[in-house]
Amino acid sequence: TPHRTVWQTDSVTDIDIAMYQLERVDLAHLAHRRWHTLSGGEQQRVHLARAMTQEPSLLVLDEPTNHLDVGHSLQLLAMVQHSGLTVLAALHDLNLAAAFCDHLVVLHQGRVAASGVPEKVLTAELMAEVYDVDAEVATHPRTGRPHLWFHPPAMAH
Repeated sequence: TPHRTVWQTDSVTDIDIAMYQLERVDLAHLAHRRWHTLSGGEQQRVHLARAMTQEPSLLVLDEPTNHLDVGHSLQLLAMVQHSGLTVLAALHDLNLAAAFCDHLVVLHQGRVAASGVPEKVLTAELMAEVYDVDAEVATHPRTGRPHLWFHPPAMAH
């Protein structure tokens, strides 16, 4: 849409690009379906395919893994990570942020509590200060990235 005039219709190239992006998010087989018949996770993946079809240089994502199962969350974030785009994403899953982001900004009460590479930002002290949780931070054995373990609070009997 941003690359054509008001009265211009979809070209064969436009449709090819859209189908390619649907394939990348594993939804080409549902291209014939109407929006309201898709699950929340399918709709979320369509949003990303739609954004990528526009061929942006900057991608802004708000909770892109919302409604997605683990497999599709990892697939989507890997696709975005390797897209070559500058990406600004809001993620609440800190382990996904640690695994896929080069730079993190942690907000607390509307202010920046920490900013930097995941290894410097994701600390047990920060988890206690910002989220009031007991956490351990270790290096993931396969990725070398930080990985957090959260301990449930002690419950009174």
